[in-house]
Amino acid sequence: MVALKYLLPLLLVPFPAIAGWANFILDSADGELLIPLGLSDPVYQQIDKSADYVTYVFMVVAAWRWPLRRIVIALFGLRTVGQALFFITGDEIVFFLFPNFLEPLFLVYATILLFKRADAPAFFARHAIVIWVFVVAYKLQDEFITHVANVDRSELIGRLFGA
Repeated sequence: MVALKYLLPLLLVPFPAIAGWANFILDSADGELLIPLGLSDPVYQQIDKSADYVTYVFMVVAAWRWPLRRIVIALFGLRTVGQALFFITGDEIVFFLFPNFLEPLFLVYATILLFKRADAPAFFARHAIVIWVFVVAYKLQDEFITHVANVDRSELIGRLFGA
């Protein structure tokens, strides 16, 4: 599973939507599997964050010819600051302060590209406000729950539905 976290991002270049969503699912589930199998949380965090950064690099490579290239690069820069500060300080709150808007924007645009191909830039432009509201709202709540509140998402969902 650890090797897959580093190898799957390579597929973002030829298959941005499929590899992007597969990576999203893997990144969402890996901690639930690796930590109970005996990987300590500090070691998991180092592996997870370094594998995430490999993903971000390949997102930039995959998006290099997209009309959103400059935005993708800027969001990569924002998250790079957060990644660097995390590796220096070990403090997860930096991920909330330097949110990963890159990943959800990449996934949205790659999915639009998969289904709309030639019309993707125009489709994105027509729906940019809704897309950006979704990206920012989704990622800020995600960064808060994961890195500030440090609440396990499956426990949170269970509590919300009275389980």
